Amino acid sequence: MRENELISKIDRAFGRRPDASPEVRLGRGDDAALFRPRAGQEIILTCDWFLEGTHFLREKHPPDSVGWKCLARAVSDIAAMGGGPRCFLLSLALPDTHTGRWLSKFLAGLGRASRKFQCPLAGGDTTRRQEISINVTVIGEVQKGRALLRSGARPGDLVYVSGHLGEAELGLRLLSGRRELRKPNDALTKKHLYPEPRLSLGQWLAKTRLASAMMDLSDGLSGDLPRLCAASGVGARLEEEKIPPIQDPVIAQHYGLNLLGLALHGGDDYELLFTVPRRKAKLLPRAFQGISLTPIGEITKGPKLVLREENGRERPLAAGGWDPFRS
Repeated sequence: MRENELISKIDRAFGRRPDASPEVRLGRGDDAALFRPRAGQEIILTCDWFLEGTHFLREKHPPDSVGWKCLARAVSDIAAMGGGPRCFLLSLALPDTHTGRWLSKFLAGLGRASRKFQCPLAGGDTTRRQEISINVTVIGEVQKGRALLRSGARPGDLVYVSGHLGEAELGLRLLSGRRELRKPNDALTKKHLYPEPRLSLGQWLAKTRLASAMMDLSDGLSGDLPRLCAASGVGARLEEEKIPPIQDPVIAQHYGLNLLGLALHGGDDYELLFTVPRRKAKLLPRAFQGISLTPIGEITKGPKLVLREENGRERPLAAGGWDPFRS
């Protein structure tokens, strides 16, 4: 397939023009797209790699899930700042052996995510490469002065997480087909294959100004919390018994997996990690649109991050989440 034919295939999958989007004045088909922000809004820019062998396995991950997830991951960054996505750019490199059925299924999953998140494709680039490489850039918006940053946490704030932690890591381990694990079912692998960024929750927290700082959990709680604390110049103390594990603990225990380890170090959950001033905590519901909101600790003055065990003993919180440069 020639490059023009590949681009035409993408155009057919998404329609010649972006979905109804007043912000995208000019989309695919020119040298670059034209984006017009709405009055009173600030632009959010984010990009994300999705690489074969690092983020997905060609023989294990269905191509439609690769399409869905490459956009969901980037959109989660928009959710973490309390904004909404407006359009995205796709850079795609793949071998000519995958320009047929694989590409069609990939585009189907990407198209479903585009419609779900109301984030039309505005342009991008294509090339050929033996390994599949995907880069997604998302343009979003947030009301001026309302963006939630990592740097706003203060001592005494409560630390919250949305949802249950470790479910995506469990799905990855099941999907990877390790000898000790049986064939997984769709329910157990869904969060790993088809994550849903918490857009509505992030926008609600920004609108109500309940959160003082926020980020998404992409690399695991133990890997991401230190980044929020470093940006805010604070420390944190987590309560082991309050960290919400996967909803089906029996399946993890059946395979001999540690629930706390999954919750602390498992990546790809794309839940929100946020802090709330103690005086505002009573205004926060226990759940938002069916997603649980759980206080798991508090922000402290010192730079240390500690985990308080059920017996009251404290130990340092060691970073064990995803790190592409860790050997």
